[in-house]
Amino acid sequence: MPILYTVVTRGPTVLARYAECVGNFAEVTELIIPKIQLEDHKLTYLHGNYLIHYICENRVIYLCITDDRFDRAKAFMFLQDVHQRFIATYGLTVATAIAYAMNSEFSRVLASRMRSYNEGGQQLDAISRVNGEIDELRDIMVKNIENITNRGERLELLVNQTETLRNSSVTFRQTSRNLARTMFWRNVRIYFLVAAILLFVIYVIVSMACRGLLWQGCINSSAPEPTKPPSGGSL
Repeated sequence: MPILYTVVTRGPTVLARYAECVGNFAEVTELIIPKIQLEDHKLTYLHGNYLIHYICENRVIYLCITDDRFDRAKAFMFLQDVHQRFIATYGLTVATAIAYAMNSEFSRVLASRMRSYNEGGQQLDAISRVNGEIDELRDIMVKNIENITNRGERLELLVNQTETLRNSSVTFRQTSRNLARTMFWRNVRIYFLVAAILLFVIYVIVSMACRGLLWQGCINSSAPEPTKPPSGGSL
């Protein structure tokens, strides 16, 4: 069974994501990701019939959701693959990127890699055995999702694997594009607001130093004194 959803975040800030089928993946991961410690580690959460795998590297989280029949070792190989491609593509810009900054480009990479891992299982298993990695990956700790949910917090993953995004791709892409655009302009407004506040603070400080809102003290002190006309002598 397939990898259903993948997301790359810097802390709670989503940078790129892709879903292979319809589900409330975003809502579920929005509850989980803020609870992940931002230190280098790997972990799997069990949630009903689904597994939520993630790796955290340099405060960036690479997370995917699969059903409980998908090979855990293969899931972590996939996440490591995504991690390497993401860093190779974006490098240091990841540290300062705004929400969904990489989504339009990297979501296509996620889609391609998800389908590759979903369809090429036997070959990938053989490669991992040759490298001696598969046993190590399967030993990664598994925790129940209830360990990180707060009392009264409802966490229910709803997935419709029969309704693939290929059948509703136009709607999904439009929704994703609108959300990314909304997040972008929200960040732009925040930046402009911060800049306006800084300019206002600077203006107030200068006005106080120049003894008035029109900066009379500074303007008058910098203006040249008028020259007195020479006094005419009596003939």
